[in-house]
Amino acid sequence: MTFPRTLAATGAVLALGVLAGCGDDEPTDKPTPSAATSDVATDSGSATASATGTPSDEASAVPAYYVGTTPQGDRLYREFIQVAGADRLVATAAAITSGDPVDPDYRTLWPKGRFASVTRTADAIEVGLSGDAWLTPGSLQPAQAKLAVQQLVYSLQGVIGERLPVRVTYDGQPATTLLGVPVGDGLTAAPELDVLALVNITEPAEGSVVSGTFTASGRASSFEATVPWELQDSSGKVVLENSAMADGWTDKLYPWTAEVDASELPPGSYTFVARTDDPSGGEGGGPTEDTKRITIK
Repeated sequence: MTFPRTLAATGAVLALGVLAGCGDDEPTDKPTPSAATSDVATDSGSATASATGTPSDEASAVPAYYVGTTPQGDRLYREFIQVAGADRLVATAAAITSGDPVDPDYRTLWPKGRFASVTRTADAIEVGLSGDAWLTPGSLQPAQAKLAVQQLVYSLQGVIGERLPVRVTYDGQPATTLLGVPVGDGLTAAPELDVLALVNITEPAEGSVVSGTFTASGRASSFEATVPWELQDSSGKVVLENSAMADGWTDKLYPWTAEVDASELPPGSYTFVARTDDPSGGEGGGPTEDTKRITIK
């Protein structure tokens, strides 16, 4: 199975310190490395650095959140990216502002540019602005600006595995706004059910190559924890379908896993689809979906 490209942030390396692991709010359903991708770290998703702040040269997968369309409007989808030879926080911030997700169904709301700095302190994640353009929403509508801020908060918190507040500085002083959104004492993550897509596929990743029986996994908040999935061929015909059970569904997104037996299917291009269960029959706008284009060899 293949995984997303490796990113390396440019500019000065910023110190982080060694972190202990994920907090309870950041799930650890990271891509499982195969023999071909054994350089992908399988830790909890925390950033890694030496005591002097020098980042590890070993590639590791970190979460980045992007925007996708759902029946509830624009929501955030998580995509794992690989970073190596660079500070994980810097690389992740650069990834979401560059607007270059692997999955073509995702996008970013962030205007082009880069942060002057991204660092972790004892009690916060601090981002420094390189100019005053990001203090205001610019062309973003208020709802878009709020979601863009959550895109940053969820991504940076996911990297370190802790729900620390995100503080913003400009010209060495605390900023009062980011994209027009009040910063206060620090930006915090909104409730998952308010900003995240209600289903998300972690594996298979976009562009994966699989064979035989493969494991599909992700997170969802779906009616009675049921997560229907299907495999479509290149014409859109459903060739396999079933459902998985998530660990819960009422208050946040929960992990789900499914074993997909594709051993009888001919090699070629396919699309794996996971969605929320929809007992209303579409009256509520229909199910939320996530899709991943894969190759069966």
